[in-house]
Amino acid sequence: MNAPVLEARSLGMSYGSVTALRDVSVPVNAGQVTCVLGDNGAGKSTLIKILAGAHRHTEGRLLLDGAPVRFTSPRDALDRGISTVFQDLALVPLMSVWRNFFLGREPRRGPFRMLDRRTAREEARSALAGMGIDLRDVEQPVGTLSGGERQCVAIARAVHFGARVLILDEPTAALGVRQAAMVLRHVAQARDRGLGVVLITHNPHHAHPVGDRFLLLKRGRSLGCFDKQDITPAELTRQMAGGAELEALEHELRAAPAADGD
Repeated sequence: MNAPVLEARSLGMSYGSVTALRDVSVPVNAGQVTCVLGDNGAGKSTLIKILAGAHRHTEGRLLLDGAPVRFTSPRDALDRGISTVFQDLALVPLMSVWRNFFLGREPRRGPFRMLDRRTAREEARSALAGMGIDLRDVEQPVGTLSGGERQCVAIARAVHFGARVLILDEPTAALGVRQAAMVLRHVAQARDRGLGVVLITHNPHHAHPVGDRFLLLKRGRSLGCFDKQDITPAELTRQMAGGAELEALEHELRAAPAADGD
């Protein structure tokens, strides 16, 4: 069996005396979606920044194609095929869709390396259509797109430029049901194209339909890493909600009227 494209083994991150992440292990395989779930403060942001090259881990190992790696920067990670779409999407609202699509990677022509606008427009239109993204006009400012459409443009951009691992930071957090469904369809498309996808979310209802593996984090520690066949949507929701704490609270609330009557 091939080694995972990217793998965290007993990964940890400390800021001085503060431990943000400890002993987290998860493989990211090509053609699979690995969902990282947890509430605020669970360690999701720290993990994504390590995988994206923005932070360097202080414990454990990060492996790329089975070999230890320590990214020096997000550009270093990107050059090795690790593309991250953060919540701000790195899109410029007033610039056109095609300019955003090629931002920092514009095609050039001629001895003076002039921007090849025609090639850029056609490639952007073709790449978006190939991902099933039907936009009115690639000349329109990206800020005029819906939140779901902007997410899909960012995903298509990563796929077009040869990402091997696509990391998505809460892509459906601020979206309605239809827009979230649009984004999740494109997550599945990226997986079906052979990418290893890491989906960070706090919503188990978005994670379970597209996920192949689920890493649950709480206060910087792993609650477990489960394959899809080993965890039901109900159990995933229970774990996410802090099942034991909710059961204790429910018991406490049930007992409250009796205590008041004494």
